[in-house]
Amino acid sequence: MTSIEITKEVQLVIDSVQEKKAEDVTVLDLQKATSFTDYFVICSGQSEPQIRTIFKNVEEKLSENGIDLHHMEGRFETGWVLMDYRDFVVHIFSPEKRMYYDLERLWGDAPRWDIRDEATNGNREKRVSALG
Repeated sequence: MTSIEITKEVQLVIDSVQEKKAEDVTVLDLQKATSFTDYFVICSGQSEPQIRTIFKNVEEKLSENGIDLHHMEGRFETGWVLMDYRDFVVHIFSPEKRMYYDLERLWGDAPRWDIRDEATNGNREKRVSALG
């Protein structure tokens, strides 16, 4: 087991997606795996309106803290939206698209933090696994 040190910006993303009831929130630490970003924050929304709401909340909360979106890809109606903030990338998926793209498997060697919902767990629990 390895621990992941996350930035306050990534913590803000986690808080923002959880505010809008995103499911299966996972952080992948890619600092040693790639040069294009340090973290992926991956989450799921159950419908197009929820995916849109999660996106808007992340964008608003980060903007309020002086962190501007660099680039966006995907469309709400397709079940996948990518928010590129350079140092971290937020992926918001429908459950079907998340299974299809399976980023957790693709980046399986990266240290991983599965965020447990505070409402069901009572407190945050870090479950980090790293291969290699």
